[in-house]
Amino acid sequence: MSLRFPLSKRVLTGMCVSVATAGLLATVSATTADAGTTSATAKAALPEHALVGYLHSSFANGSGYTRMADVPDSWDIIDLAFGEPTSTTSGDIRFSLCPQTECPNVESEDEFKAAIKAKQAAGKKVLISIGGQNGQVQLTTTAARDKFVESVGAIIDTYGLDGLDIDFEGHSLSLDDGDTDFKNPKTPAIVNLISAVKSLKAKYGSDFTLTMAPETFFVQLGYQFYGSGPFGGQDPRAGAYLPVIHALRDDLTLLHVQDYNSGPIMGLDNQFHTMGSADFHIAMTDMLLTGFPVAGDTNNVFPALDPSQVAIGLPASPNAGNGHTQPSEVTKTLNCLTEKTDCGGYQPHGSWPALRGLMAWSINWDSFNGGEFAKNFDAYYGG
Repeated sequence: MSLRFPLSKRVLTGMCVSVATAGLLATVSATTADAGTTSATAKAALPEHALVGYLHSSFANGSGYTRMADVPDSWDIIDLAFGEPTSTTSGDIRFSLCPQTECPNVESEDEFKAAIKAKQAAGKKVLISIGGQNGQVQLTTTAARDKFVESVGAIIDTYGLDGLDIDFEGHSLSLDDGDTDFKNPKTPAIVNLISAVKSLKAKYGSDFTLTMAPETFFVQLGYQFYGSGPFGGQDPRAGAYLPVIHALRDDLTLLHVQDYNSGPIMGLDNQFHTMGSADFHIAMTDMLLTGFPVAGDTNNVFPALDPSQVAIGLPASPNAGNGHTQPSEVTKTLNCLTEKTDCGGYQPHGSWPALRGLMAWSINWDSFNGGEFAKNFDAYYGG
C-alpha cells in the first residue's frame, strides 16, 4: 500500500525455478472444486459487488484529509489507515486520528464515531487496517500475539468497527528456513498471526469482516518461489501470505491483492505480466480463482478461492502508486473475468460473474482525482 510515497520494488534473489506447463493446469483444475468458501453470514453482509477503499484517517499526504462523514456513498468497505504497532515485535497496535497540526480539517473523536455509525446504518462496513508501508508487524512470540488480540479488539470496541483488514507489508511476514509447506506453517510470526485472527473472529462472531491486502510478492510470486527455497538463497518473504490466506480461508470475507507497486509476475501461462494493464489484473486474479502449484510443485497446490472472496486492488489515480490502470483497462479486466469477453493476450481459465469487485488505494486519492475510480465502478455495476 502506498502511504506517503510509493513502495520500492522488491528484488528476489537466488536460483530461478522453471515451472513446466505440462500437467500443471490439470492439477490446478482438479483442485479448484475443493476451494474453501467464506462464511455465508459474512458474504450476506456485503453487496453482491463491493467497492473497497482506504481512508487516510491517521495521517495526511498530498491527497488531503477526508472526513468520515464526507466519504462518498459508493464505498462499501472503508478501511481506516492505519493501526500501527508501538514497535515491530510488540503486537501492541495503536490508532489515532490525524493530528490537527497535520490535518487542519480533522473531525473530533465524537464526530468520527458518529460518522462511523451513520455509515454503518447506511449499510457500509468500517474496518481497522493494520500495517501499511510504515507499520511493520512481527508476532514472533505468544505474548505479542496476545497483545495483538487485546489491542486490536480495543480499537474495534472503541470505534464500534465491523472488523479487521490485514495489510502487512515489508518484512512483517517472512518464512523461516525449512518452512516449505504452506498448509502446515512453522514460522512463529505466521503461526501466531493465524492464531490471533482466529481469536478475534471467535470473539466477534460470524458477522466479523476480515479482509487482507497483500502485495503480489507475497501471493502470486509463490507460483515460482516459496520462502528461501530448497537450497536457500531466495527471499524468504516470497509467497509468505499463502499460509495465512489458506489457514483463514473459511473466515476470510475478502482478499484484495495489491496489483500495483509490483515487479513483473509470472502467470499460469508461464509468461511475465507487468502492472498497469488489463492483462496483469486478469492474470493475477485468474491465479486466485483457479489455484496454482506453489513453487511449481503439482503436489502442493494452493486451492482456488471462492470468487465472492476476491476483489482486485488498484491505485485510484496516477498519484496513488505505481501501476495506475486507466478506467477503460479496468472495464476490460472486469469483462474478461466475469464474462470472458474483451480478453487480450491472457486467457483466464474460467469466468466468474460473482467476482466481488474492486479495492482502491485510496478514497482520498480518488476524491483528489474527481472520483473517477468510484464513478467507473458504479457505471459498470449500475450503482
